[in-house]
Amino acid sequence: MSSSVTAVLFDVDGTLVDSNYLHAVTWWEALRQAGHKVPMSRIHRAIGMGSDQLLDALLPADRERGADDDVRAAHGALYATYWSRLMPLDGAADLLRACKKRGLRVVLASSADEREFNALREALDAEDAIDEATSSADVERSKPAPDLVHVALDRARVRPEEAVFVGDTVWDVQACQTAGVACVGLLSGGIGRDELLRAGAVEIYDGPADLLAALDRSALAFRAN
Repeated sequence: MSSSVTAVLFDVDGTLVDSNYLHAVTWWEALRQAGHKVPMSRIHRAIGMGSDQLLDALLPADRERGADDDVRAAHGALYATYWSRLMPLDGAADLLRACKKRGLRVVLASSADEREFNALREALDAEDAIDEATSSADVERSKPAPDLVHVALDRARVRPEEAVFVGDTVWDVQACQTAGVACVGLLSGGIGRDELLRAGAVEIYDGPADLLAALDRSALAFRAN
């Protein structure tokens, strides 16, 4: 027995827009300014979490948490200097339009705040293919908690078995596992194939263009139960 997919939920950073390494370097600098020495490799692996969980993952539990807001603000200011230079990943806008053309509801599900999310959408330049969108302002807990996936499902007006999520980090996959949504993993965010598969991704593609080329035989075309 199979259930037809009627909606596709897309992460944005590292999935549709080539921004993960910009986040890594600007978090690194924000943390350095606050006196924290955190290797960039650790920061990269935490990208995809919301800022609250990212700082908990990277910094000691007994730190002065009152300073966390300053670190977030520094990261936001540093990252904003790149907004005008953000680039969509190859095939990203075409992938959204192909999904829309096939009758799928297209929902963006990002952990970015509103201003940052608007910059990502401007870089993506595919508003004609987007039905709904949700960002960090809509949830209490960020990924890997499933809240963002639940809100995206509500916006799409579909059940978990009727949707597929496309993301690039293990945090995307873990959030989807909890929410009961199949997750297709992309390697465009810099996380390895084996890690995404171990986390529970149902398929792996190099990036949006690779998924677009295989769209009609991918999990976005159907999901077996």
